[in-house]
Amino acid sequence: MSTGSARNHQDMGGSMDGCGRVVKMCLIVINVATFIGGAITLGVGVWVYEARSFPSTLMSNNMYIASLVVVLAMGAALMLLSVLGCCGAAREVKCMLLTYYTLVFLIFVVMLVGGILQFIFREKVMKTLDRELYASIPYYGVTPSYTLAWDDTQSHLECCGVRSYKDWNDNVPMSCCREVYPGKRLDCKSFQNPTTMYLDGCLQKTIELLRQDAMYVGVVAIIITILMLLALIFSCALFSKIQ
Repeated sequence: MSTGSARNHQDMGGSMDGCGRVVKMCLIVINVATFIGGAITLGVGVWVYEARSFPSTLMSNNMYIASLVVVLAMGAALMLLSVLGCCGAAREVKCMLLTYYTLVFLIFVVMLVGGILQFIFREKVMKTLDRELYASIPYYGVTPSYTLAWDDTQSHLECCGVRSYKDWNDNVPMSCCREVYPGKRLDCKSFQNPTTMYLDGCLQKTIELLRQDAMYVGVVAIIITILMLLALIFSCALFSKIQ
């Protein structure tokens, strides 16, 4: 066999023993699971961004949206990488496996850093959220983005003001009034009582919302991290098995 043919045979993989075939199948299965995990990550990110990011405008810190963007990017990247991993394993191409291993390792590091930043962000938000919410109240009715953010927050979380409806003084928004059905609210401006308006403040409910979002993203991140560790191990093992 010529040198060129031998090199081509080495790049495309040669015969493997039973252990090598098991490693190969495991890596393919892991990548299929990673593809599904990436799709779930992408779906969770889109859901949080579309349905649960309404308080983000009320926070002066932009890391909330930035963290969601990172989640979306990671989900898409994992789906693409899993395809590369499956192809590299199925065809036993060393250069594809090496590229796959390198990219998975880089994303793994990014996820670790992102997790640390997410924890720092969450702790910072919990300490400064009340101040940020109070600071945004004067912009209600003046700046459309703040008006919409407050109305969405109070409507979705069924709350009013930061700690209570008294934070609005005599300018209680209609979004504080209880909704009878979509588009129809009770008159809570004239009759401020538990039957007509939301009395709970939005501070605690917003904190609970952020904690729930962090839990959803955290569970997915843990599962993806385990899959990525397995992918690193099996891709390295398969690389060494290819003759």
